[in-house]
Amino acid sequence: MKAARGHRHGIPDPAIAAIDRGMRVLLWSFVGLIMTACLQAIIVAFTGSVALLADTLHNFADAATSIPLGIAFALARLRPNRRFPYGYGRAEDLAGVLIVLTILLSAVIVGYQSILRVLRPEPIAYLWAVAGASIVGFAGNEAVALFRIKVGREIGSAALVAEGYHARADGLTSLAVLGGAAGVWMGYPAADPAIGLLITLVILRLVWQSGRMVFTRLLDGVEPELLDAAEHAARHVAGVRELGEVRARWLGHRLLLEVNVAVDAGLSVTEGHRVAKEVRHQILHHLPHVSGVTVHVDPATEIGEAFHRIEAHAHDGLSVHSHG
Repeated sequence: MKAARGHRHGIPDPAIAAIDRGMRVLLWSFVGLIMTACLQAIIVAFTGSVALLADTLHNFADAATSIPLGIAFALARLRPNRRFPYGYGRAEDLAGVLIVLTILLSAVIVGYQSILRVLRPEPIAYLWAVAGASIVGFAGNEAVALFRIKVGREIGSAALVAEGYHARADGLTSLAVLGGAAGVWMGYPAADPAIGLLITLVILRLVWQSGRMVFTRLLDGVEPELLDAAEHAARHVAGVRELGEVRARWLGHRLLLEVNVAVDAGLSVTEGHRVAKEVRHQILHHLPHVSGVTVHVDPATEIGEAFHRIEAHAHDGLSVHSHG
């Protein structure tokens, strides 16, 4: 729809730009994690460190989780159709669930390995190399985490933010390897499993943070401040007498809104439509990540969905019924 002052708002351009940014983040973070894991694998080959081997495999797995999210971003580029009239944005939310479960699995693996190391301590050779590899693992994962979280928040992708937390969790497991190597060097082999258990608790906290965000969106939850911003934008449009219901939901990294506005009952259909267009225009200006706004116009004498109810009636041989 063409808006005022010679500029445009709509679904394709901002949505595709956000998807392209997300795909670039996944590509570069995939490359970074693969390089980190390969370097660690070389060191594992001549140190024999079981902890470092586990961390290396973990980094390979973290790189692999970029694949389902990349598929979800690719699906989001497909045009809506009769079977999926809202498009395929929900694939991104499903990928987010998979990522949260992967982070949880990370916590389980680290915790299990830590308990196993308490029961069966193992010697580590070339402590300096193990320590260096763990630092590389932490640095690589944290760089990827910062990149994913930053862009994920900018484009509104909960799944990409969850991927960032996943990389951060893997970076913390690398620090557990470093702590174990330092403990062994100082003569305290129990430091390795102790730090591993501590890192497990930290990862579980990351599971809670990312899981709450992803599952809130799966249940069509939104941040209340988004509704506040939409209401503020709509109320300040000339011709809007009152607001009725305002709803929003995330579809992947894009936001859909439904707004009921009340106008003077004497306005023509054309004038009411003009008010609705301006409400949509202002909401698109004031809220980020919005791809669609549906505006319903009520007369000021019948504000809200309570007036849309059809009273009890009977027809075509049916029993008495009503429509809410």
